[in-house]
Amino acid sequence: MGKFTKDCEELLKYVGGKENINAVTHCVTRMRFVLADPSKADVDAIEEIPSAKGTFTQSGQFQVIIGNEVSDFYNEFTKISGIEGVSKEAVKSSAKSNQTILQKIMGDLGEIFAPIIPALICGGLILGFRNVIGDIALVNGKTLTQTSTFWMGTYNFLWLIGEAVFHMLPVGICWSVTKKMGTTQILGIVLGLTLVSGQLLNGFAVASTPASKIPFWNFGFAHVKMIGYQGQVIAAIMAAFVLVYLEKFWRKVCPAVVSMIVVPFFSLVPAVILAHTLVGPIGWAIGDAIAKVVYGGLTSTFSVIFAAIFGALYAPIVMTGLHHMTNAIDMTLISKYHGTILWPMIALSNIAQGSAVLGMSVLQKKNDRAQQVNIPALISCYLGVTEPALFGVNLKYGFPLVCGMIGSSIAAIISVASGTMAASIGVGGIPGILSIKPQFWGTFALAMLAAIVVPFLLTLIVGKKKLTAKDLEGKKAKVEHEEFVCPMTGHLSKIEDIDDQAFASKAMGDGIAVELTDGKVYAPFSGEIVMAFPTKHAYGIRSDEGKEVLMHIGMDTVELNGEGFISHVEVGNHVHQGDLIVEVDLDYIKSQGKSLVSPVVFTDFTPISIQKYDVDVKAGEDNILTLEA
Repeated sequence: MGKFTKDCEELLKYVGGKENINAVTHCVTRMRFVLADPSKADVDAIEEIPSAKGTFTQSGQFQVIIGNEVSDFYNEFTKISGIEGVSKEAVKSSAKSNQTILQKIMGDLGEIFAPIIPALICGGLILGFRNVIGDIALVNGKTLTQTSTFWMGTYNFLWLIGEAVFHMLPVGICWSVTKKMGTTQILGIVLGLTLVSGQLLNGFAVASTPASKIPFWNFGFAHVKMIGYQGQVIAAIMAAFVLVYLEKFWRKVCPAVVSMIVVPFFSLVPAVILAHTLVGPIGWAIGDAIAKVVYGGLTSTFSVIFAAIFGALYAPIVMTGLHHMTNAIDMTLISKYHGTILWPMIALSNIAQGSAVLGMSVLQKKNDRAQQVNIPALISCYLGVTEPALFGVNLKYGFPLVCGMIGSSIAAIISVASGTMAASIGVGGIPGILSIKPQFWGTFALAMLAAIVVPFLLTLIVGKKKLTAKDLEGKKAKVEHEEFVCPMTGHLSKIEDIDDQAFASKAMGDGIAVELTDGKVYAPFSGEIVMAFPTKHAYGIRSDEGKEVLMHIGMDTVELNGEGFISHVEVGNHVHQGDLIVEVDLDYIKSQGKSLVSPVVFTDFTPISIQKYDVDVKAGEDNILTLEA
């Protein structure tokens, strides 16, 4: 038996069996499944498998976090299941059947930008460094370029790379689109080159050039402006898709014997013509409109509100896959305004979600299993990759996600209010400060501090109340036995002696009844609030040991619609023995003709022995009953 044999057998069973798997592959740390019916996956059971460190679903793929040994696990899994693994690209293709149209579009957009991002990050770092040596007075009121021939030479040399990245961006975009769509990549490169050719007026110079000075091609019957599309994103994407669909059309209708001549010519030439006469100008206008709306929102009198909303919602946007659109917006902003106010908020959101994971890591320091997910997720999040943190930790528990969103919102407000701008997109985490324009390093550092401290502290505070002993310590957690204590003060009687037959018959479980003489009701043991009626008259608690109790305050009090009750808990809260659950206005309840007899029922049907009854008892007494099992 192999090291992972048992775990693989269990995983196969809990994902719904072989027949529920359409495709499977793996990445660096995760098994990636495309499931015929994702609802058949038993997430709770999977997360109990020793090798599985968490699960999440993204882009139509059900992913199981295994860790660094995922390759060995995958080999064992495919051997046991008899399923032949496929490439990651095949899994992505198969997963699209589980995606909405919008998710497919955003996924495609993300795949277009993914190969380009390393160059954009490199270019951003170069621009940042050029700003440091060329724009900041570091030596006696002068910049380094003003004091040294070496630094001036360095400054000018680095623009060779900067220009290639940002001015020639359409070349990379056209190449990436053809690569993603499976058409001829060199044709994409040539199309991109025609958009940024030196024969054309540089796109960045159009605004400062009088209309009469803009060159044009004269075809006699028409004039076509010779304008370049340097830095243009949407225009390049649109032009590339024109090329892609032209090539696919000609491949389909052209005989194979002449396809080598016909397909490239009749694909590229019309695509270039349309790019400069129709698609390019439309794409330019769309990009400008989007840039103006976003930039206007970020610089208007309502900019702080815009920032607060964007900062809070960016993490949920990432979970939907819609965040890929921000790359195009950022690059359009950079092209039009020589920098982007949007990207710093994205980096801050990533940092904030990582800080929430940091809080969870501190809370779960004794939970070895949780730490196997927390620590790698924290590191990757601080370096700009948020999915492991979002799906593996924060969304799983809920409250860390919200704490991160709050911290991100505050950080975004600081960033936008101070006008913090990035020279380009960069590493979307703590190293992202290197892509911020140097004059804004101080304000970005302040925003980054908020993105670290606020989610971390909020997660610690909320987590101490929300997390159970098992969450905190994992399987090592020892739940201390708690004696049941009376949750109410009043006159105690047997439950079978009360008038309500639903309780007296013990159909819901055995228990006791207390006729209240004090209006405060407390938790009989530590546990989770699993039920809290909107009318505030009934509460269910599941103890840390698994016992379940229903406390029903009075008889027919549901008819009061919450009047006379002040609730102190809600579903999902973790309470400790003796915590106040609800306050009851006894006089009001009686004035409405309602009984104050309150059943306390063990709805998990735990057998009990009542030690005393027909006596007055006080809340907190632990000699009322004995649990027999």
